[in-house]
Amino acid sequence: MGLIRRNWIWILVILGAIVAFAAFRLNRNPAEEYFTAKVEKGDIRQVIDATGTINPVTSVQVGSQVSGMISKLYVDFNSKVTKGEVIAEIDPKLFEGAVLQARADLGNAQASLAAAKSNLVKDQATATQNKLDYERSVSLARQGVVSQQQLDQAKATFDAISAQVGSDRAAIQQAEAQVAQKSASLRVAQTNLDYTIIRAPINGTVVNRSIDIGQTVAASLQAPTLFTIALDLTKMQVYAKTDEGDVGEIRPGHSADFKVDAFPKELFHGVVHQVRMNATTVQNVVTYDTIVDFDNPELKLFPGMTAYVSIPVPSASDVVKVPNAALRYKPDLPAAKIRELYQKYGIEVPQSAPVVSESRADRTGGAARPRPAATSSTNGATDHAIVWKLLPDKSLQPVQISVGLTDHTYTAMTSGDLKPGEELVTGVTTAKSGTAGPGLAGPRR
Repeated sequence: MGLIRRNWIWILVILGAIVAFAAFRLNRNPAEEYFTAKVEKGDIRQVIDATGTINPVTSVQVGSQVSGMISKLYVDFNSKVTKGEVIAEIDPKLFEGAVLQARADLGNAQASLAAAKSNLVKDQATATQNKLDYERSVSLARQGVVSQQQLDQAKATFDAISAQVGSDRAAIQQAEAQVAQKSASLRVAQTNLDYTIIRAPINGTVVNRSIDIGQTVAASLQAPTLFTIALDLTKMQVYAKTDEGDVGEIRPGHSADFKVDAFPKELFHGVVHQVRMNATTVQNVVTYDTIVDFDNPELKLFPGMTAYVSIPVPSASDVVKVPNAALRYKPDLPAAKIRELYQKYGIEVPQSAPVVSESRADRTGGAARPRPAATSSTNGATDHAIVWKLLPDKSLQPVQISVGLTDHTYTAMTSGDLKPGEELVTGVTTAKSGTAGPGLAGPRR
């Protein structure tokens, strides 16, 4: 009995020690470790990123206006051509026959015209003779030598031949119209024959060929495309798709840099030519084509390549830069404690803390370039923000600053009590709650 009693005493003592140790551990303040980033001094270059396609400045699609079988090809892909050079031929046999038929029809119409003119001359001579006979009959009738019947017959003969002369003149007009019609038909037939020879409309390079010898071209509904010729591949353009929120900052003459997958280590340079007003909407995302001109003297870049474009817009030089993660950080402290720190360091209690603006892709779940953490307002004023500086004793000091331009990693400080090299808190980790990455410790909008 005494042994059981002693065992229960030991069990209670051990349980009490465990409870005391657990209470001691739970009441300890967890050690906090802060993630920090230094305030720097340097340049801020705000950049607009976009993806586009490389295109020639001018490209012409060469088609055929007549139908037929391709009988000859004189150029291939990448061939250099000059304006007026023969690049293909369509079998001309049918069109040559049409020309011969039209020429024969024209000769027949011309012969009819000549016959009509001869008839007119003949009938005019007869009319002159009949007129003299009629006038003679009138004179003789007055003398009573010719009867009235003979006079009437002479008049009828003269009237008939006069009418025939008018008919001859109409026949000549009809024959002339037939000649004009057959001449037009001959011209059409000759033009169609000429169209069987395909010529280059410009000087350039053949970048596409969509026909082969023996292939039949059908141009009954629309002119088929046989070749695509680029005017000058030493001067090309990038059609960059820029977001509607960025086009307001792009102006013609801005410099632009881009890369392509074919030469990942090379950076190419260009100049913004224009921002086209024709909008493209895909899944409620509106983009505009920004045209970037660039030189391609070595012909390294080909039409159709994908270009990753960066367009620098307003920049600031030799300014104090604050990490954007520090602008997003807010300590996990009670509101009363935060107000106390604000009052201690002479900061007016802000109505709302600055946060990172969401892009359209953030709202829709897509992956797009984030907006600046703080940017200049439209009237030229700057936004205010509060960052937290880590003091040597590991305590936090709030600092109110004004910020301007951003490159989405750093934001330029326009006013505030911060010096380059000072540590700003971007995140925190605790032994109790785990790790919170930079800029993620604290509520976000």
